[in-house]
Amino acid sequence: MKPVRSPLPWLLMLVAGGAFAHHSDAMFERAKVLELTGTIKEFQFTNPHTWVQVEVKNDKGESVEWSLEWGSPNQLGRQGIRPSTFPAGAAVTIRTNPMKDGTAAGAFIGAKLADGTIIGNWE
Repeated sequence: MKPVRSPLPWLLMLVAGGAFAHHSDAMFERAKVLELTGTIKEFQFTNPHTWVQVEVKNDKGESVEWSLEWGSPNQLGRQGIRPSTFPAGAAVTIRTNPMKDGTAAGAFIGAKLADGTIIGNWE
């Protein structure tokens, strides 16, 4: 009699593969850092990733909304980050790894508020 093989190892590999694919950062230009100065529009403290929405003036003086992806609320909460960390209307300078395709979005690196408070990585 042949032993019965469980499909569990294959199922676990499929689920794990999906999780790794979901967390890909291939769309970000990791070798490039942009520094943007603007105003916080909204801090979306939601799962699975938080988003910092920032209004930035472009070269023509037009307002452009940047969407910056950050970590999960659980991960950031353990570091002291709260929904109130980025209040709407606050002046901010943000560092980001921009999108490779040039859209106004990127991966959040760090921020400096007008009062000098540093949030995230500012090296």
